[in-house]
Amino acid sequence: MALALTGCLGPAGSARVASADASGDGTLRIGLILDNTGQQNFLNAPQLAAAKLAVKDINAAGGHKGKPVELLPETISTDTAAQAKALVAAKADVVIGPTDSSRAPAAIDVLANAKVAIISPANTAPALSNYKSGGYYFRTSAADTAQASVLAKLVKDGGARTLAVLHEKGDYGKDIAAAVADAAKQSGLDAVADEEFTPGAAQQAADAVKTANPDAVVLVAREGAQGAIAELNNAGLAGKKLVLSDGAVNKYGSGLGARALEGTRGIQPGVFPSAAFQTDLVAVDPGLKDMMFAAETYDAVILAAVAAAAAEDDAGTSIAASLVAVSGGAPATAAGQPGSQAASQACTTYKECVEALRAGRRPDYDGQSGRINFDSRGDITQANYMVYTYGEDNLATMSGTETATSSG
Repeated sequence: MALALTGCLGPAGSARVASADASGDGTLRIGLILDNTGQQNFLNAPQLAAAKLAVKDINAAGGHKGKPVELLPETISTDTAAQAKALVAAKADVVIGPTDSSRAPAAIDVLANAKVAIISPANTAPALSNYKSGGYYFRTSAADTAQASVLAKLVKDGGARTLAVLHEKGDYGKDIAAAVADAAKQSGLDAVADEEFTPGAAQQAADAVKTANPDAVVLVAREGAQGAIAELNNAGLAGKKLVLSDGAVNKYGSGLGARALEGTRGIQPGVFPSAAFQTDLVAVDPGLKDMMFAAETYDAVILAAVAAAAAEDDAGTSIAASLVAVSGGAPATAAGQPGSQAASQACTTYKECVEALRAGRRPDYDGQSGRINFDSRGDITQANYMVYTYGEDNLATMSGTETATSSG
């Protein structure tokens, strides 16, 4: 079973190819890279609580090969290379993190060179799909561009036939805008304009969008979202005509004109944590106030342990070689053809997945963040989104869910 699950899981030259020889020391050690400081420091607590909860659940189910799984002591720093080096020195087999996509390459370079598997619960930059990690890098969050098909669907569901995109300057805005235009075409919508703006200077772009006379507007923005919304509102293109990307969804309230966003829809990645999961997290950290990326972190830790169990080895190379299969992804040979595998069995906990292995089946882990199914690049092939609708107070409430797959 171990050989069946660790062989031929990705492109040639990748850790997901060819069977990995057992080289672990018998103790599965999991490290965390927490890189959030300043205004983003609230993101550390939910990831740490989720990792602690996952390790607790794994050890309650027997640990790895009868030994407790270790969660290495965490530090907080934006220097992800330094954190990665410290975790290699501490004999980490797999590392969860970092959060910020721009800091991922520095960590990947260190960890991949040391043959340590990396699973980020929060990286969303599309370029990381092709980053040269030797097959050691995975992420349980979707790339930013995955939201494009959902944004186009919301536009179409609203009855629009034409749309315009107003996007913030930078890779985030440019990449998603291009993906939205493509998704619009595939869904039968006519994309009549795509205008770029610089934060704080959106009036000219908003006026150009108005000239195109679209039925709906998709705003793709982060820092400059509020100013762009104000300009779109002045142009008569806010309210029900407006759909917001994940970076533009915020609690605007009185920061915008009265009823500016009434009827506007926007999306946020992930799924709303179940009551039971929230309760378990708060039991780990009673002071926890935010749960952003908690589900994705929990699933990353569980997947790493299931991969080690499947490989019967705790080494990073063995974990990387098993992750695609145990996530429910489609294993492939070095030539890119489907590989032979044992029949799969869905499991939602570490205990269930280990029981599937003992029964001679391939575990297919679907966790707190939903289905994962890594592809050969380490990306998830299904992304979940929460849909929010704004009221007359310019505040949003969750109003539904949508799912995007790698096929659109």
